[in-house]
Amino acid sequence: MDIHQTLAAEFQLRQEQIDQTIALLDDGKTIPFIARYRKEATGSLDDRVLHAIDTRLQYLRKLEQRKYEIVTAIEAQGKLTLQLQEKIEAAATLVEAEDLYLPYRPKRKIRASAAIARGLEPLARILMEQDPQTIPEREAARFVDAEKEVADAAAALQGAQDILAEEMANDADVRKQLRRLCQMTGTIESRAVKPEEETTYQNYYEHQEPLRKIAGHRILALDRGEREGTLKVSVTLPEGHGASVVT
Repeated sequence: MDIHQTLAAEFQLRQEQIDQTIALLDDGKTIPFIARYRKEATGSLDDRVLHAIDTRLQYLRKLEQRKYEIVTAIEAQGKLTLQLQEKIEAAATLVEAEDLYLPYRPKRKIRASAAIARGLEPLARILMEQDPQTIPEREAARFVDAEKEVADAAAALQGAQDILAEEMANDADVRKQLRRLCQMTGTIESRAVKPEEETTYQNYYEHQEPLRKIAGHRILALDRGEREGTLKVSVTLPEGHGASVVT
């Protein structure tokens, strides 16, 4: 990604305006100074536009650095393919880049790993086919094994579901679709961790609204309240779409 060209296109400015602005910022000049004393270099860009350019510049630089780190980390594992590298380099946001890295990120032991160790991956593959002729309980019964701590068919099915859930959570395309679904149809809800306490977040002690309508300042308030341990925040989907809890 050529960051200078990207910024020129996004802000619909001449390339030399962007180049000069970035040079001044990198030289340590403040935005008020640039806006007042370097009009000839920037084409008279005001404080508001300069702030926006600076913010976006820092984000894009952070994105490029993170993509480099991700490619390097996957390459060190011997798992980097040309197709994966192209996807990472094409990622337009940090979220997209991190989604692509997720399957390769070092993980603590998880339920899916335990289920695989108990020999339940073949059952997961059977369930994944979604063959209408398949009877899950009957298939699961074949994997009951006390020595592997698979006590019954229900335990086998749970383990297979854990494997599939982990695979779906690690799929960048699935995560992208789910994120879009949440943004379009989800409801964000918040409640107080300790309702009896008086805090600056009391307006959000019992709050809910559609995600697509929430204002930016309320998102920031909910995020702060949750990080400070005052609020518990979740996102729910309409019945039939399942639910996703954000913690």
